[in-house]
Order: sequence, then C-alpha cells, then structure tokens
Amino acid sequence: MLNKILFALAMQSAMSSAIAAGNPLSVHVLNMQDGLPGPNVEVTLERMEGREWQFLRAVRTDEQGRIRDLYPEDAPLQAGVYRVIFKTGDWLKQKGTASFFPEIPVVFRVDGTLDHYHIPLLLSPYGYSTYRGN
Repeated sequence: MLNKILFALAMQSAMSSAIAAGNPLSVHVLNMQDGLPGPNVEVTLERMEGREWQFLRAVRTDEQGRIRDLYPEDAPLQAGVYRVIFKTGDWLKQKGTASFFPEIPVVFRVDGTLDHYHIPLLLSPYGYSTYRGN
C-alpha cells in the first residue's frame, strides 16, 4: 500500500514537472492565513510594450492554487518586462475575509537565461510575499 502511495506521488510530481516544462511561466498562490492553496484566484499576464502594458492572458488558479501554463501557448517567450496581477481582493471577499490589497501586481524581467519562470505568491489579508521560484 505504501509503495502505491509513493508511486502515485512520484507520478503526480513528474506530471506536474512535465506540464510546467512545456510552458515557460507558472504561478502558485498559497494562503498563509490557513496554510492552504488559493484555488480560483484570477491572474492576468501583461507585457510592457513601449510605455504601455499589453494584455496577454487571464486564467484562474486550479484546486492546488496553481496555473502551470500562464504564458500564451501560441507565442514564443520573449525577453522583456512582464506583470502578473493576482486579483486577491475579490478572492478573499468571496471567502468572507477583508483584505488590504484588492490586487497584487508582480513586475519581473524575462532575460532569456531560463527556460521556465515561476512566480509564487504567499498571501494573507494584510501582507504578501513573492520570489522567483523554479
């Protein structure tokens, strides 16, 4: 029985890695207030073009609080400045929780040195943290 559980976990991890490897951008939302993932959080992706942000895609997180394929599938990853916007205020309001941040923008640079960029968001009603993941 333990072997079956370990095998299932290994397969899930391998499948997650394979999905992430196919798309150059992923995000993950974790709610620090209850220690659980953030499912159904709307996330938008934009790219700086000149002095304007250009919309690329909007997706909602899955049950594990992840979006494994945020970058548009029909476009190659380009170097440049991007912005991921987590719509956290609406999500926390639906959970009956007040929030100081109606949305959390994360601006980052793609320099072409990595095949995959991962943006995790650790969230609470009155604070957040993010970093370049892998």
